[in-house]
Amino acid sequence: MTTPTGRRATALIADDEEPMRTQLRTRLAAVWPDLEIVAEAANGVDAVALAKQHKPDIAFLDIRMPGMGGIEAARELYSSCHIVFVTAYDQYAVTAFEQGAMDYLLKPASPERLARTCERLQQRLAKAPQDIGAQLAQLTAALKDGGSSRPNYLRWIQAQVGGSLRMVSTKEVLFFQSDEKYTRVQTATAELLIRKTLKELADELDPDEFWRIHRSTLVRVDAIASVSRDLRGRQMLKVRNYPGELEVSRNHAHLFQQM
Repeated sequence: MTTPTGRRATALIADDEEPMRTQLRTRLAAVWPDLEIVAEAANGVDAVALAKQHKPDIAFLDIRMPGMGGIEAARELYSSCHIVFVTAYDQYAVTAFEQGAMDYLLKPASPERLARTCERLQQRLAKAPQDIGAQLAQLTAALKDGGSSRPNYLRWIQAQVGGSLRMVSTKEVLFFQSDEKYTRVQTATAELLIRKTLKELADELDPDEFWRIHRSTLVRVDAIASVSRDLRGRQMLKVRNYPGELEVSRNHAHLFQQM
């Protein structure tokens, strides 16, 4: 697929996680071999600077990046290239469309979903640029027609495992627990460590799905099997598919008032 000028379509990728940039670049190469990745950035400031230098046709922008996020970068770039937001946060969907995004992808973007986005981009590149007002109205209407009612909370956890990045659905997580400089992510089959703090997670997760039972522990509500008291009178929580117990602090004992 070439642009109306006859040259290959070009793109920029911006994400503060290098493994995520690698994954997106690899999947783009599979679904759109002719697309040329001309630059990669780890933050919005660099993305804007590199876009001005390389003038890509498309910018794939992560929403949350240090310094300048993807939405702020999009405000600088939407008049010069097509924007696709890549994010783990559903609440950004409406904002993405309002900023004139061609599309948005939820991490991790499946090859099928990415292929649909690339098809839309190819169709758009083949046409003359639209008036921005009409474009925004069209995109906002398309989002409403889609009936999107997804919750506005974090859906995926990114955990570094060796040299690769593992994506874990929050539905798989039994509990999060502070572990010195890291946060432990416990699933039924694995124990992972991430750098995101428990406070950050508490702000980003659905409070109806995850309860804070201790200053160092967030537990998935539907993973709770039972709550009992030990010989010292402490409330101890059993989680399904996990052999140990989790302590419920006095400050959070009200969550289990029936005990």
